Amino acid sequence: MICRSGSVFTSTSGVREKNLFLQSLYEEEHDRLGSTTGKSESHREISDKDIVESLENGVQFWTDFSKTHYHPQSLYQLSGLWVDPMEFDNYGIGKDVFSESSRGDEISERLRFFTEESDHIQGFQFIADDSGGFSALSADLLESIVDDYPSTPVVLYTVRGPAYQVNPRDRKRTVSSNIHDAISFSRLSSLSKLIVPLGLPSLSTSKACSFLQIKDEKPYHSSAVYAAAIHSIGLPFRMDTLGPTVSSSYASGALDVNGMIQTLAGQARQNQVAILDIAMPAPTLSGSFLRNLESLTPEISEDVEDVHTVESMVVHGALGSGSHRASIAEVTDAVNAEYEAASTRPIFCHLSTARCPLPIPLPFPSIFGNRVGQNGELLSNPDPPSTSSSSSRGSLDVHSIPIAARLRSSAAILPFLENRLQNLGRLGIRLGAPASELVRSWGFGKDELEDMEQSLSKMVAALDPRSEYSSESD
Repeated sequence: MICRSGSVFTSTSGVREKNLFLQSLYEEEHDRLGSTTGKSESHREISDKDIVESLENGVQFWTDFSKTHYHPQSLYQLSGLWVDPMEFDNYGIGKDVFSESSRGDEISERLRFFTEESDHIQGFQFIADDSGGFSALSADLLESIVDDYPSTPVVLYTVRGPAYQVNPRDRKRTVSSNIHDAISFSRLSSLSKLIVPLGLPSLSTSKACSFLQIKDEKPYHSSAVYAAAIHSIGLPFRMDTLGPTVSSSYASGALDVNGMIQTLAGQARQNQVAILDIAMPAPTLSGSFLRNLESLTPEISEDVEDVHTVESMVVHGALGSGSHRASIAEVTDAVNAEYEAASTRPIFCHLSTARCPLPIPLPFPSIFGNRVGQNGELLSNPDPPSTSSSSSRGSLDVHSIPIAARLRSSAAILPFLENRLQNLGRLGIRLGAPASELVRSWGFGKDELEDMEQSLSKMVAALDPRSEYSSESD
């Protein structure tokens, strides 16, 4: 209810109807609790095929396809903003959200509830949409986490969908977007030990999705790819904690969060910005894992040769000849043989392997091409998909897939860093900078911007000592 000059305006929204997937979960829960006698008629009429097609055509929010039971303390709703989600699109608009109305304290208390329940905290894996106002909110939350847990490392994934991309002909929005990206990255990277930028301009045309059929306009599609990559690269954190040298017949190469950070960012040049590559699905052992890994990190050099590269690689669910699940030893030998034969090799690579593939549950989007088989194998003579309305395959046709994922610390990230450094100076700091008034309205003074510029210069100089910025950062 909003009051203006004595008038009262009431804003209401209708109850959003549950889609077929959520209806089926509701019916299953009632059956499980015994609140009904047998399955209801409506439940029997909902087929898996109808559910998949309903999701493919009707998903608008992540709650439309989530089947997770969340703890009451897990979710926090930002109420009282009165901002359309599409307008929550820059750093300035989210800058005070965390501190207003005790939100920061309330969010921190929810986090503290879980940390106090933990016997040991490896670290924080933080996923942030850095394309708009949530970047500022994330920075403020991270700052609070760093203050409250100073010895606990943070790995940050900044993720944005293809729909975020700005039309370059729109000069005003392009300037705002570029200065936002520079400030957002500078703030977020200063609050994490390792940062992994994700978000290609187009997933549908990327090499990383050669065997997928992605619709860029659907966050339902792009979020599945990024979620699969983050899930896979974090697999070593969830392995047996006996140590990285302990191997079993099911998994090998356990690593905790701090170990991952030390591997990638704790080497001689201290680079904290990593590139995430993925092969989805991964090839069989007779193929090449290294040649099929493609980047999900934007604005990188494709052909750079960096002798100081450091990598952490995860392969799980790999298939051997005859589409049987390869053993840990077979995968390890195949990857080591590839590195031995490669013309350029990293100075160090940590390998983690597991026999379990990535499961494809019912609500997973139908993003697989018709060459992807039931277990993620690549078919030479593919059968038509189960859903006749689409040429892509989903959970009815593909039950699991092998994944290879890799984090690498490499000079290939230089274009990403240089673009943000140059835009910060050109658009926000230099005399007559077109975004100087904008960043001032966001609450940033020249001194703060110059500090950010200095930090970005050091990142560039660490990867390229011959750069023009190396002397400036000394």
